Order: sequence, then structure tokens, then C-alpha cells
Amino acid sequence: MAMQEPSPPSSMESNKPGFPKKILANKLEDKHLCNCCQNLLRRPFQAQCGHRFCSYCFNRTVRDGPQKCNACIKEDIFEEPTSILKQGCAFPDNAARREVENLSAVCINEGCTWNGNIKEYESNHEGNCEYMIIPCPSCKERIRFSEQERHNERECPERTLNCKYCKEPFHFKNIKAHDEICPKYPMICEGCAKKKIPREKYVDHIKFCSKFRTPCRFHVVGCDMSVSSNGATASGSSSSGLPGPPALALPLPPPPVPAPSLTVSTSFTPLPSSVGAALELQLHSEKTKVAELGRRCTDLEVKSGTFENVVCVLNREVERFATTMEASNRQHRLDQDKIEALSNKVRQLERTVGLKDLTVAEMEGRLREMSATTFDGVFVWRISDFTKKRQDAIAGRAPAMFSPAFYTSKYGYKMCLRIYLNGDGTGRGSHLSLFFVVMRGLSDALLKWPFNQKVTLMLLDQSNREHIIDAFRPDITSSSFQRPVSEMNIASGCPLFCPLSKLDAKNSYIRDDTIFIKAIVDLTGL
Repeated sequence: MAMQEPSPPSSMESNKPGFPKKILANKLEDKHLCNCCQNLLRRPFQAQCGHRFCSYCFNRTVRDGPQKCNACIKEDIFEEPTSILKQGCAFPDNAARREVENLSAVCINEGCTWNGNIKEYESNHEGNCEYMIIPCPSCKERIRFSEQERHNERECPERTLNCKYCKEPFHFKNIKAHDEICPKYPMICEGCAKKKIPREKYVDHIKFCSKFRTPCRFHVVGCDMSVSSNGATASGSSSSGLPGPPALALPLPPPPVPAPSLTVSTSFTPLPSSVGAALELQLHSEKTKVAELGRRCTDLEVKSGTFENVVCVLNREVERFATTMEASNRQHRLDQDKIEALSNKVRQLERTVGLKDLTVAEMEGRLREMSATTFDGVFVWRISDFTKKRQDAIAGRAPAMFSPAFYTSKYGYKMCLRIYLNGDGTGRGSHLSLFFVVMRGLSDALLKWPFNQKVTLMLLDQSNREHIIDAFRPDITSSSFQRPVSEMNIASGCPLFCPLSKLDAKNSYIRDDTIFIKAIVDLTGL
């Protein structure tokens, strides 16, 4: 049983619009273009109105409901309901698809020399061309497909690297920021000048480094002395050349309180009362700021609680909506299955109707042929639209015409006439050529062969004054008059039957653009 074709909306073969016109190696023809995206057809579908669309374009056009065909409107042939595009009203046009896929194609990417046909382009080359320009997923810079790996590894400013110290990943643009917080980053002690101390161990190192100096714990109130691990002190204004406190990337803990056994010699100068007042004022200001920040935190907590309640309500609504959507999707799938089943049934009925129409047309043709058939050896052939048919003969579109069959009797010889309105053989272009043809009949086994009856051919003068007549008796040695072994024998007759100049001049052989040919078969001896 033949496979049923899918309807366009329920089974998309491609989620892309048509092929770009630039890939076509030969001349572009309008019949190969999608009437929506105006590119070369990809998986073409043909609508009821006869216009073709890419399956992707058709599905996108009708996804919001039935639409008017813009191509019909543009060509001024809009006709309802034929020109209405809707789900299930189109069918895959496999003939057009094969025609498009066999067209010669070239790659549109600069520098690429690939060529083949469109089918090979889609299956093997499209999306894989090393010369294709694509955006970098991270930095959005446009690069060639073949350079993607190198760009991601060496050039992309958004690329991810692994720290060579702690092995943690970070973005390339954050390399300096990472170096400032990396726990394994090597540091140098400003006291003993020891190198390659991991940052995470630097604080432990300076606690016990005898040469490292830290500010006095009272430096915030004016003490400018520095203290070493072994209890030595130095003035901030001394010229000993010792380095000041190091600038660390990590905050230092408060300097350790000297052990009771250490003796620290300091020179402390009492602060002026104005400085104390300023410090108290600053402290009060800081307390005010802290209180304000506490109040703002309380307000934010209240707002956060309100937002959490709103989010809970929205989550419940989202869950309810998701349940409704799932039910709608199930119903949609069921509806799609019904539509597809009905579409298949409609296609089957259309094929059945088409076969019946074909049978009716064949029967009508036989009926017309039977109505024109004679059984007495005399046949009059009426040829209308003479001027048009002669032009077709001159142009080579229809050089010859066959008449309906006629018989010498009900069970006699079957015959027909063949006419060349622009001549044949020696009469081509100058004469009207008329031939007699013996055809294979149902009663040939009962007849005498070869055919040997006199044949008279006539072009009738419609004023009944001067008919053009030619007669001949068959050459019984010719294959044209032997018992037919195929549908008809080789035609035999008069290539110079009537000069065309005679028909072109004023005459009574052509009236109302119609001529009459008469054939008479002598029945003597039958």
C-alpha cells in the first residue's frame, strides 16, 4: 500500500526557509521560487491555488489561522476558497522538489570553490563549509567556521581559562581580578624578601617573620611607630630604610597583641581635645549611619516578605497554567491526528474522483469517436480552427493530424486519414499533404489481404463547384497495405495533394475557418 503523505502543519521536514538565490549556478526561474520568502524552494508544498511555498514558510504563514494567498492577490486571480491558505490545504510537491534539488549549485561563501547540486549542498555542505562566517557564541565576533577552535582558545575575550596556580576556571577579561584574590598566587614578603609564598599562607608567614613590620595598634589615634615580631620598634619618620606596611590584596588581621614577655617601647603623644571631639563627632555620625542602615534593612525585609508572598501566588498560577497548557496540547495533538486522518481520506477521495474523471473523459472520447465513425467506406472529415492549426504545423508544434477511424463495413477494414497542413516530404512548405492509413481492426482475420481497394481523396469546395480530387489504387507489394501488425501501417497517399498558394488565395475551400476532407473507398469486390 502506498505511504500516505503528511500534511504540512503536522510533520515539518525542515525548519529553515528557502535556499538563498545566490547558490544557483544557472539562470534563475520564477517557478523555483517560494511565494513567501522569495528564495529557492526547500521542501516545496503546493496550495490549492497552485502556488508553491517552502514547508517552513507555509507552516509559519498558517500557524495563526487561515490566510489569504498574497501571490493570488498580486496576480489578481484571488478566488475564495481556493486562494485561502489553511492547515491541510497543501500537499508536498515532490516533482518540484526533485526539480529544485537537481539544479546546479555553488557555495556562496567567499573563497569556497565547492559546486554540485542543491540536494548535495543541503545534505553535505550547508552548515559545514569551512569558509562560512558565523558569530562567536561568547563574544559575538564574526569569524570563519574553520577558525572557530583557534578563536575560542587564543583570541576570544570571553574565553574561559584555568588558573595556573589554583586551577580554578575564570574569564580571560577577569584575569587581573582573579590574580588579586587567587589563594595560591605567589607573593613576596616585604620583610624577609622571601618569594613564592601562596597568598593563603602569607598572613601566617608575616605573623612569625622577624623582619616584617606592622603599624602600632594605636596608629588610628596618632601613633606612627611600627612593630616587628621580635618586639623592635621604629619611628615612621626614621631614615632606617625599612619598608612601610605592605599593600596586600587580602585584608590583614589585627596585629597580634605582644606577649607579656615582650617589652615594647613607644612614645605616645596625647591627642589635642579638638581631635578627640572630632573623633567623637565622627563616631556619632557613624552610629547614625548604622541606625539608618538598620532601618532600611528592616524595610527591605518587609518588602522581601511581600514579594515572597506574591511569588508564591504567581507560582501557583504558573502551575495551574502549565496544567491547562498540557491539557490543551493533548487536545491539540488529538485534533491534529483527526485533521491528518481526514486529510488522508480527502486525498483518497480526490484520487478516486480523479480516476473516475479520467474514465469519464476516456468514455467521452470513445463516444465522440464512435459518433464520427462510418461503416460504408465514405468519410467526411471536418477540420475547424484551420488557421491556428496551420500555424501550429508551420511552427512544428503539431505538423500532422489524424482523423477518427472509419470502416468499409461493420466488420470490414479499419482506416483513417493523416493530413499535414504545411506539407510533408516533397510538399513541405508548398503543398497540403494528405495520406490514407490502414489500421489494425478487430475483424482483420476475416478480411482479404493485402488491401486492394481504390481510394479517392477530396478537398471539398464548399460552393460545390470545383473539388480537388486525387485517387490511387494500392500497391499490394507495399507494407502500407499488408495486414497491420501494429496499431496502424505506414501512411500512403499524396504529398502534393493541394498547393498552399491555392488556399491562401481567395477561395471557397475555407469558410468560417473550416475545411472538409472526404475519403471514398471503392467497395467493389468486398
